[in-house]
Amino acid sequence: MKNEELQLLTETISMKLFSRPFLHQAKFNSRLKTTGGRYMLQSHNIEVNKKYYEVYGQEELEGIIKHELCHYHLHLQGKGYKHRDRDFKELLQAVEAPRYCRPIKNTTVKRSTRLLLYKCNDCRLTYTRKRKMDTARYVCGKCKGSITFVEERLME
Repeated sequence: MKNEELQLLTETISMKLFSRPFLHQAKFNSRLKTTGGRYMLQSHNIEVNKKYYEVYGQEELEGIIKHELCHYHLHLQGKGYKHRDRDFKELLQAVEAPRYCRPIKNTTVKRSTRLLLYKCNDCRLTYTRKRKMDTARYVCGKCKGSITFVEERLME
């Protein structure tokens, strides 16, 4: 599906379920990761996560569009358009739009964590860190001795 088809689908759903025209842009946004879509308050445009369409299909996409159109129409009418507002909850129920979209299973590969080992030169106390440390700037918290870098380990 392309942005033009999404625009047409959004306009059709708006007229059919809300009896109001959708006069702004609807487009896919590949940068959305944790949400199915969003309504932009400033521009009144709707952005949809294309991955939801690819994973769950047309029905989930229509649910996301209905949800975002609820935000859109209520905001333009000056009514409560936020998730916690009664107007929003009632309109969601009236058009049978989902309150939340289904989660997409995380397909990214989990990165291994690196651990950096530092040691005090005087008391031999070992420090395990995730971030680099400037050994010229910091001293041992126990004996105030100088600290040196020992090694970097990768933890699975």
